Order: sequence, then structure tokens, then C-alpha cells
Amino acid sequence: MSSLSLAVRDSSTMLRRNLLHARRYPSLTLNLLLTPVMLLLLFVYIFGDVMSAGMAGGGADRSDYIAYVVPGILLMTIGSTVIGAAVSVSTDMSEGIIARFRTMAIHRGSVLIGHVVGSVLQSLASVVLVGAVAVAIGFRSTDATALEWLAAFALIALFALALTWIAVGMGMASPNAEAASNSAMPLILLPLISSAFTPVEAMPGWFQPIAQYQPFTPAIETLRGLLLGTEIGYNGWLAVAWSIALAVLGYRWSAASFNRDPK
Repeated sequence: MSSLSLAVRDSSTMLRRNLLHARRYPSLTLNLLLTPVMLLLLFVYIFGDVMSAGMAGGGADRSDYIAYVVPGILLMTIGSTVIGAAVSVSTDMSEGIIARFRTMAIHRGSVLIGHVVGSVLQSLASVVLVGAVAVAIGFRSTDATALEWLAAFALIALFALALTWIAVGMGMASPNAEAASNSAMPLILLPLISSAFTPVEAMPGWFQPIAQYQPFTPAIETLRGLLLGTEIGYNGWLAVAWSIALAVLGYRWSAASFNRDPK
């Protein structure tokens, strides 16, 4: 069997293993999914009228704010969901199954690939579910073309891949599942200090560069432009650059931790 065939076979096996774990223990995924759903409902139904009026200078209703906030919530969903990958990898490390996999005649990269692909699929499924909730409460994207929808899906998938590799690296470096969950919390907190809920221009001047140049803001603005027709500008390139950089960093970090001899 060729090296590529071996890698595909073993990665598929590890993917099935991780999907079976997610199916048998859905509570973690559901708990992580509830965070973006609750924030969506909170900001739309509690703060929606006030935020819409503030952003439009008065007179707007919450439907304007639904359109604004949904792209940020969708990307926040990815940050929330991939925490499960950090917890799952850390659990495998602490229970010794990773050490066992190292001794088996399997493709070494398949263990991490199974975690990553499984987490990306869960993230995409979570985004679809949160998107369905958004549509149910009034979100519409009638002006987006088929090409723009395809580009939006590609951006979401690329961003999910990048954050998943970072989460896997965090899981590999954490001593236990609790530490992995805590170390991955910035993936939920960063969207709160981005343009997800309020425009960067409305933030204090000293804080605007922090919000503008972190990974979530360019991705949110790009997704907003694709779905709603707002200006994207250089945010598209920044979003892709951030995603590739984070994916490479997370991959190298994860691979180095996986290949390190256990103490």
C-alpha cells in the first residue's frame, strides 16, 4: 500500500473514531453550541432595537441589527465549537491513547488529521444550525449571488480549519481536559472585542487597532460583505492571510507536540 493510501485509510479510521465519540457524548458539542445561539437571541431581542437605533442614528428596528450581527455570530460559533477539539485531544493525551497510537503501525499524522477533520465537520454543522436559527428570527441575504455564497462557505471552512489546528495545539499542550478548555477560551472571547456586535469606529480610539487587526474582525467584515453586500476592501486578504497563518502555526505546533518523545 502506498504512503498516500495508508494516510487516507488511517485518517478515515481516526475520523470515524472521533465522529463516534461526538455522537456518543453530544453534551459537550451542545453546550458549546448554546453559547452563540444564546448570544444571538440576547443581542437581537434584548439589545437589538437600541443597537440598531445607535448604529443608524435613530429610527431603525432590530431587523437591521440582525443583518449586522449574524455574520459575527456565525464565526463565533466556529470559535466555540473547536474548543471541543482541544478537550478531545487533551483527553486522548491524558488517558494514554496517543502514546498507544505512537507505537502502532499507522500513519502518524492520521491521529491529528482525524481530530481536525472531525472538528471542522462539527463546526460547519454548528454554523448551519445557528444559521437556521438566524433565518428563523428574520435574517435574510437576498442579494448574495451563488458565487458569493460559495465564497462565504469557503471562508467559513478555511477559518474553521485554522482555529481547529490552533485548538488541537492547545489540547496537545494542556495537562488535562479542564486546562484545555480554559486555554481555548480566547477563541470565544476574541469575537467579543471584534466588529461582531458593534462597528470598530464606535469603539474608543486607543482600542480600535486591537479590534481591527485581530483575526476575527477581517473575517467577519469579509463574510458580512459577501452576504450583505457591504464593502470588503482589504479585509478579504487579511482574513485569508490570518487563516493560513493560524493554520500553519497550529499544524506545526500540534505536529511538534505529537512527535515529541513522552517524558
